[in-house]
Amino acid sequence: MRAADLFERGMIPAEIARRVGVAHQVVSEWRKAWRQGGREALRSAGPAGRKPKLSDGQLAEVANALARGALANGYLTDVWTLPRVAEVIEHVTGVSYHPGHVWYILRDQLDWTWQRPARRATERNDEAIEHGQEALAAVEKHSWRAAPPPSVMKVSVGDYPGDGDRVEECRALSFLVPRARLKN
Repeated sequence: MRAADLFERGMIPAEIARRVGVAHQVVSEWRKAWRQGGREALRSAGPAGRKPKLSDGQLAEVANALARGALANGYLTDVWTLPRVAEVIEHVTGVSYHPGHVWYILRDQLDWTWQRPARRATERNDEAIEHGQEALAAVEKHSWRAAPPPSVMKVSVGDYPGDGDRVEECRALSFLVPRARLKN
């Protein structure tokens, strides 16, 4: 409403544009609207665009369903994919979304983040990995020079000589999860 106050004072559009921080053409349009309808004509029409399909209550229901996990929602694995989330949204609220649009709902409205699960070899030997991590920790503990901890531990896989040529990155599995859970 600053512009309306400045119009009433009789200020020229160029000065109003400089004070308000817009182009003088915009001020000319505002002035025309102000002359025709007064201050009411300058009021905002509200947010532009389509109204959301899901209410805040429905979003809360979807968040609760997702928090229970994919297994609890009838899927064979506990991994959320966009098509699965789209199905849950439709089942819970009756509103259908394209799986590609579901990502925007997860990120912008539910504050979830995307994380891809790491690949794991079928020959993976968890005991050998644990032993290797313990040995690495012992070496670092007794080393006179503290080495920075590796972000990804390389582990050779295979039980027979010659099979150790393949190296597998050992990482924890990660899923599509809420950001709040990542902070813990």
